[in-house]
Amino acid sequence: MQNIEWGKLPFGYFKTDYNVRCYYRNGEWGEIEVSSSETVNLHMAASCLHYGQEAFEGMKAFKGKDGKIRLFRWEENAKRMQDSAKGVMMAVPPTELFHEMVKKAVKLNEKYVPPHGHGASLYIRPLLIGTGVQVGVSPAKEYMLIIFVLPVGPYFKEGFNPVSIQIARDFDRAAPQGTGSIKVGGNYAGSLVPSERAKSEGFASVLFLDAKENKYIDEAGPANFFGIKGNTYVTPKSTSILPSITNKSIVQLAEDEGLKVERRKVPVEELAEFDEVGACGTAAIISPIKKIVDRETGKTYEYCKDGNAGPISTKLYKKLQGIQYGDIVDPHGWVSFVE
Repeated sequence: MQNIEWGKLPFGYFKTDYNVRCYYRNGEWGEIEVSSSETVNLHMAASCLHYGQEAFEGMKAFKGKDGKIRLFRWEENAKRMQDSAKGVMMAVPPTELFHEMVKKAVKLNEKYVPPHGHGASLYIRPLLIGTGVQVGVSPAKEYMLIIFVLPVGPYFKEGFNPVSIQIARDFDRAAPQGTGSIKVGGNYAGSLVPSERAKSEGFASVLFLDAKENKYIDEAGPANFFGIKGNTYVTPKSTSILPSITNKSIVQLAEDEGLKVERRKVPVEELAEFDEVGACGTAAIISPIKKIVDRETGKTYEYCKDGNAGPISTKLYKKLQGIQYGDIVDPHGWVSFVE
């Protein structure tokens, strides 16, 4: 095993030793298989290649000071993958199969779980694809669930330091009655052009508005958006937003701290009224935002005037991360262990 600088890990692919796979054939799921191959052998007519029968998850394992490996809210990831599978008519992985595969993938690659204290974690990527041959537009009859893992650092190179993002009015991430609320690859492919454009213009990510009226905040790139106004935590409500497990957790922690929570439509003009804003998701946990620029109008919204994340965002971030690493009490039973 190579000498890994745990504190300098990027959020990117890192080769580990094993992945686990399971196939759905003849109407049932088979046995869990272990593989050391990084490739997948697919028929050229596989439904995932032609009709987008594909879904994935993102979750993490953390090592505490006690040396124990913790999974964070894996049940929620299992449920979300099941919803995604139903959304594009794929075979639905049973909850216990999902859990067993996740545990096995982590255990087989245990040496790659970053030690406590480096701000790094083991990222877990469950991937479900249609492998059955399908030329006509209809669901396949065969599927594969594969889970691989890799050690990662922060999603944004800035870490927990505030970033700048750009509002893109000329692109829509997902339609209101489309696939925005499930975790399928097409949602991300459709966001690449505005996202890469934003990066080339000096921004960390892009803020999408709703596709129907183009006036309400939708997703913040690959993450959920939130704003703090006084003692209120506000996050958008929309049928085209992916239900973030991280956001769901932060909402609970905000309520624990005595904050009022509002999940509702958020007009873009309301950005001027927030004390703090940020993006949240599995990869970044919370990424505080210091500036939002409307690419079309030039309107700029600024936060973090002292250069640091706001006090409420900081408190929520530290509390969630503390639970994930086992540094503070887990009052909601979100953490389970990989023995």
